[in-house]
Amino acid sequence: MKAVVFDMDGLLFDTESLYERAILGAARELGCDMSVEVFHRFVGTPWQTNRRVMIEHYGESYPVDALRTAWMRHFGVLVEDGLELKAGVIELLELLDRIGLPRAIATSSSHDTVRRHLGKHGLAERFHAVVAAGDYANSKPAPDPFLQAAARLAVEPRHCLALEDSHNGIRSASAAGMMAVMVPDLVAPTDEIMALCSVVRSLHDVQPLLPSADDLQQADPGTMLKPK
Repeated sequence: MKAVVFDMDGLLFDTESLYERAILGAARELGCDMSVEVFHRFVGTPWQTNRRVMIEHYGESYPVDALRTAWMRHFGVLVEDGLELKAGVIELLELLDRIGLPRAIATSSSHDTVRRHLGKHGLAERFHAVVAAGDYANSKPAPDPFLQAAARLAVEPRHCLALEDSHNGIRSASAAGMMAVMVPDLVAPTDEIMALCSVVRSLHDVQPLLPSADDLQQADPGTMLKPK
């Protein structure tokens, strides 16, 4: 293992729960339908995919664009004072510093969103590369975001550990040829997803999977961690 690639929403930051609260609040404001079950289909997917899902589920007359505007406004209010780190983030980054592994973020969010979130917790300098919306041709579950992250770190994908919380994120990392670990947030792994990755309870549980500094010097980096 030579590098680690992180998803952002739902993995580094407890944002998915805020997005859920925000979209339900926006739907109430507009008087339109929205369910938790439909929202969970949005986790780990870009806006255009979510837009299509809403129209297919609720019909052509659904106020998709108005909902998005209200959704982002509600989210902005919630995230201003409620952006929390997920358990184990700082401890994992400190371990990566100690053993000298580079790391990147591969996310469907915008660069502006990434900068804002990282800045709130002083994490902007803790990552060696950020791959965000606009940096790749195809979003997750396509492998493009993770392949781009590996390229920016100058590490072969097979030598990267990918950390994700969503189904599409795991599909993307696996398709890129990375060693994938899921840290579930709002959605539980299915049999399909469990066949593609290892599953742990939190980022604290990722630490024992990492090699020591001595291991990195002695072992074949392609064999440090295998999906279960």
